[in-house]
Amino acid sequence: MDQRQLEILKEKLIQEKNELLKQMKNNNSFGLDENMNDSIGELSGYDNHPADIGTELFERGKDIGLRENQMHIFDLVNDALQRIDQGNYGYCAECNKEISFERLEAIPYTKYCISHQPNDSISIQRPIEEQFLMPPFGRTSFDRKDNETEFDGEDSWQSVARFGTSDPADFFRDGTDYDHMYIESREPVGYVEPLEGFIITDIDGNPSEDQIDITRNEAYDAYVENFEGEEGISETPPAD
Repeated sequence: MDQRQLEILKEKLIQEKNELLKQMKNNNSFGLDENMNDSIGELSGYDNHPADIGTELFERGKDIGLRENQMHIFDLVNDALQRIDQGNYGYCAECNKEISFERLEAIPYTKYCISHQPNDSISIQRPIEEQFLMPPFGRTSFDRKDNETEFDGEDSWQSVARFGTSDPADFFRDGTDYDHMYIESREPVGYVEPLEGFIITDIDGNPSEDQIDITRNEAYDAYVENFEGEEGISETPPAD
């Protein structure tokens, strides 16, 4: 490559950089500077069913991809201009052979010859949520902690999932009806042993005979079905 060709390519790189800067200024970061909730007119982007904001979510993902590609090219252009200043522009980063002028004229910021051009079509950027939520529910799950019993991330999901999910397989997991269409739907809530799920005492927990009651709920039914009931507990209450 002679000096005249190098000047032509440098001018093309400068024009490319100026055009990218102009786009960044005028396109509002492909709409990413605006909150997605503002575009849908809702207070929150979370809903009971992901399809409710499917179009907006698709457009947001597309905008992120376009913005990522724009920033990637901008970095390549700056890197190419730096290589010109250092005197090593126009040589393949893999084999160190000179890249043809025709290829550089078409893609002036390329660092590779045709034979060693890597596949840049796969994004290396992943949502930060994947790091935060791996394993499932991440640090918000207390299942493996013996000294933690409070409401955790899994419980939060169950509270939302009881209103319905987009996964038809949920129907076949734990339940046989629409009240149990989510993971571990029959997990005790607010108690540990089945007996604790239907025995009621006064505010002080006084178990005296005249201050104890039984709520014949789902926990009570499961207790009886498992033949754990005692006489007086498993009996059917007298009719009013």
